[in-house]
Amino acid sequence: MLLAVFHFKPVNIPSQITTLIIGIAVTLISLWYGQNHGLMPVAASEEAGQVDGLFNTMMTIATGLFILIQGALIYSLIKFRRRKNDQMDGPSIHGNIPLEIVWTAIPAVIVLILSLYSFEVYNIMGGLDPMASHDHHGSQLAHHHSGDEQDVAPSLIAFAPSQGQVALGLGASPETAGQEAQLTVDVMGLQYAWLFTYPDTGLVSGELHIPVGEEVQLNLTAMDVLHAFWLPQFRIKQDAIPGRESQLRFTPTKLGDYPVICAELCGSYHGSMVTRLYVETPEEYEAWMQEQLLASADKLEETVALNPAQMSDSEFLAPYAQEMGIDSQSLKHLEHEGRRQEAGGRREESL
Repeated sequence: MLLAVFHFKPVNIPSQITTLIIGIAVTLISLWYGQNHGLMPVAASEEAGQVDGLFNTMMTIATGLFILIQGALIYSLIKFRRRKNDQMDGPSIHGNIPLEIVWTAIPAVIVLILSLYSFEVYNIMGGLDPMASHDHHGSQLAHHHSGDEQDVAPSLIAFAPSQGQVALGLGASPETAGQEAQLTVDVMGLQYAWLFTYPDTGLVSGELHIPVGEEVQLNLTAMDVLHAFWLPQFRIKQDAIPGRESQLRFTPTKLGDYPVICAELCGSYHGSMVTRLYVETPEEYEAWMQEQLLASADKLEETVALNPAQMSDSEFLAPYAQEMGIDSQSLKHLEHEGRRQEAGGRREESL
């Protein structure tokens, strides 16, 4: 029997080819993970796609940097590990100027690119539009104590013009500049609830209902402290500031109900300041609106029959509390705030 013995010599792959293969592998892995990380909630608005594109770009870059840096660390731990019976120090290295220039220039370029991309996304979403607007409105809670039934309105929110203030937030995109939103809702944050007023009908609700596919404009303000109106699935968040109006414009694209969260620490019960946003078909939205208007009319008749001139703030708001999502703690806070404002008004009159 003839035995053949083959001797294989290790093939030395040029370092340039090795580097190229590693670069291609890192790029493919980064691109795949940057688009398939699954870290974001469902996208429910047109604007969400812009934010997700920016986030995916950042994840792609971060993944590539993570693999390169961690790979270099692991390679160094293995390649330059301490050998058995080796008691000598490593070679003295004083620095590498070209390498230092490279690892300083690369982050600078990445930050510049992301800054330009972020600015473009912000502009597309309408972030630059409110800066040109000076005629928005602030808001405050109004409770009219009067014996005249005509003074009792179903809407509890009265908006007064602010003087010379520039609105904040996301306004019209460049494509819709100069156009009115199809639906406008005034939003007030207070400890610890969100109140939504539909100016066209005067309806006040503790839940936000909007029709799918229609551009919505939210005019935000706060009655007491700083709040933040956050819609994770819509990728938008904006501060609600006392005495100042902020604006959000967006277009919902998916039917469903989504959380509305306060993202600014606003007090002891901040965690409970959560309500729901319902994206409905135009028919469902119209049916809900008519149902709420009829219910508000019934509650108004009950309130008038009880003579609101003799009622406290909390008693006046009590019939609306469940509908608007206001708890007893918030009612007490409203009554305290009303008394404080009345006392301040009396002091000003005496002066």
